[in-house]
Amino acid sequence: MIRRRNVARALAAATSAVALGTLLVSAQSLPAAAVAPKAAAAGADQVLPGTEVARYAAFDANQGVAVDGRYFYAVNNRTITKHDRVTGQPLLQFAGVEDGPIEHLDSGVVHNGRLYAAHSNYSEYPMESSIEIFDTRTMRHIGTHSFGIYRGSLTWLDRHDGAWWATFANYDRLRNGTDVPYGETYNTQVVKLDDDFQVVESWTIPKEILDRFDDMSNSGGSWGPDGRLWLTGHDLPEAYVMQLPQAGSELEWVATITLPGIQGQGIAWDDARQNSTLWGISRSSSEVLSYRIPVGDIVESDEDPWQVNGPGEFEE
Repeated sequence: MIRRRNVARALAAATSAVALGTLLVSAQSLPAAAVAPKAAAAGADQVLPGTEVARYAAFDANQGVAVDGRYFYAVNNRTITKHDRVTGQPLLQFAGVEDGPIEHLDSGVVHNGRLYAAHSNYSEYPMESSIEIFDTRTMRHIGTHSFGIYRGSLTWLDRHDGAWWATFANYDRLRNGTDVPYGETYNTQVVKLDDDFQVVESWTIPKEILDRFDDMSNSGGSWGPDGRLWLTGHDLPEAYVMQLPQAGSELEWVATITLPGIQGQGIAWDDARQNSTLWGISRSSSEVLSYRIPVGDIVESDEDPWQVNGPGEFEE
């Protein structure tokens, strides 16, 4: 297990208000090169840079990307295009017909030769969600699992530790033609599902991250080779490194990784899970990008959130 560092001890080392203010500077206000690795060990305090490795032209890179050993898959609302990951050349494309059942694909993950894509009816209401399944060899649609009207809009899906993981997103953005929020962002849930896609546990995202989403929500998620869950929003060029809490229902925010060039959306760790390459998209330039991530520089708190008291130590 990665050693966890005492956050309180790290903060106590800041001997002046100026030093503390410097420690708490956000990712938006610091250039990547100026971020000191291991400066702190919690959420917004620990900001590390991702380094771009490659970028590829991908005309339909609008919602997310999935990867496997030989290909990457650019995801748009109704299309998924298979590209050679060496040359970037597009090879095959699934294309849903206009006004067909495929409305809003959000991201995807490759598992055992199948691409599992998160799908919803965003921005229609009530929110409906499904998982759509494709054969990566032929790019044909081969299966579906419907959640119907459920916890929100399904935005990402991943396979980790013998289970499926996903987010059902809700939004502060107003529903079309109304002054009512589209579910309210704080209702967003990260869930763990069994092999039949039944929810067995769920967690919330810290409010400080939800505030960064503005009126949108959690768009991307992928479990990294470091055993942590990586989340992205809808717009910002950064990923949030999370871990499951020791108790309670809120995910713990470990660090923030800057990813210059992307605008949130669906992400994917390299399928091999043996390196530190994270993939994302740029909607503005219609590109797929990959980044080298300094996962070894991320530190965690080793402070327990509780204690056991003996006689004479009891709290009243």
